[in-house]
Amino acid sequence: MSELRKKVAVKDLSFGMYVFELDRPWTETPFPFQGFTLRNEQQLEILRKYCQYVLVDQERSDAVLQPLLGPAAATQSSAGPLPGTRRVAHVERVSVNEELPPARDARTHAETRISEVFETVKAGGALDAASIKSAVTRMSESILRNPDALMLFSALKARGGYFLDRAMNCSIYLITFTRFLGMEQPDIEKAGMVGMSLDVGMLQIPEAILQKPGPLTPEEIRIVRTHVDLGTKKMQESGMAADIVGFAAQHHERADGSGYPKGLRGAELSAVGASAGIIDTFGAMTTKRPYADAISPSNVLGIMHKWKDKVFNGWLIEEFIRCIGVFPVGSVVELNSGEVGVVISQNTIRRLQPRVLVVRDSSGNPVHPHKLLDLSRSPKASADEPYRIRRTLEYGRSGVSAQDLFL
Repeated sequence: MSELRKKVAVKDLSFGMYVFELDRPWTETPFPFQGFTLRNEQQLEILRKYCQYVLVDQERSDAVLQPLLGPAAATQSSAGPLPGTRRVAHVERVSVNEELPPARDARTHAETRISEVFETVKAGGALDAASIKSAVTRMSESILRNPDALMLFSALKARGGYFLDRAMNCSIYLITFTRFLGMEQPDIEKAGMVGMSLDVGMLQIPEAILQKPGPLTPEEIRIVRTHVDLGTKKMQESGMAADIVGFAAQHHERADGSGYPKGLRGAELSAVGASAGIIDTFGAMTTKRPYADAISPSNVLGIMHKWKDKVFNGWLIEEFIRCIGVFPVGSVVELNSGEVGVVISQNTIRRLQPRVLVVRDSSGNPVHPHKLLDLSRSPKASADEPYRIRRTLEYGRSGVSAQDLFL
């Protein structure tokens, strides 16, 4: 065994240790992915239930635990909480049902303001930073109360245009993720403004290139990549704070230095900038584009998980998956019964067993009223088999709209 890997009894585990192997197959436990940093009592309780001991990777454990793990850990890796995270323990203040109406109002307000902002920019006008801040503030207030409501409403909402939807969703995900990372409220709002502004430069790229169905030429790729500098220039001219502009400028940089425009790597990226890159990629891959079909959210997460410690910061990828769940809120899922449902809230302990609203029966017919299943309670699909999720479908395949949630 490598000197950087240590066998630790479950009773001796401490928060911050990176568990990379169990004393039994991962598939026999509720953990959806192999390898994680021990962060909370729920994870520890599952380990107590299923394992006697685990193997800890000392190099990937938090730096504060180096003395506990021994001198071999002094080599310290880049994995672990990034600066600015783990400062606040945010808690849900209201239920999803209570927060749905305010979430709808916040999203509607934001969409109206941002639609006007983007039309002005597309016509060659200035970026209205005040309107972006107003939109983001209301959404962040909703997400701080309960993040699932706005994410659910946005996933089911009728499309409002590619760049508008992208901006809204990137902002919502960045607010939700930085909240999960324990950032302070002012930094969470800044992250929301970053998400809303990521594609501002794209509004200045020729439509013929953006809508091209086939591969881009090297020159067209060069033109598309100018959107980062074009966007940051618009943001600077609007009077946005320098750190917000700087974070947005990093959303195509990558941990291994393969990104653009500056080829930054590792610690050169900020937590918000690196998070923006993860969310920008997730959003693009789960959305239909002229040159590629949409991929289901859980499949995208699986792909991105393989890129950890390479393209993206490994700790951030793992935290992102923990944040939104293997089946993100709003995901359309097919159950083993053949029924189709929408994930409406997460189960923070059992990520593979969220709450699902069944909207279509096994023949594809609408279900009225919708049937609510809490998969963690093992409801029965048949006399001898509990409900489970068979697969996820692309966004927009449920046949249920956001309006249905308010009937």
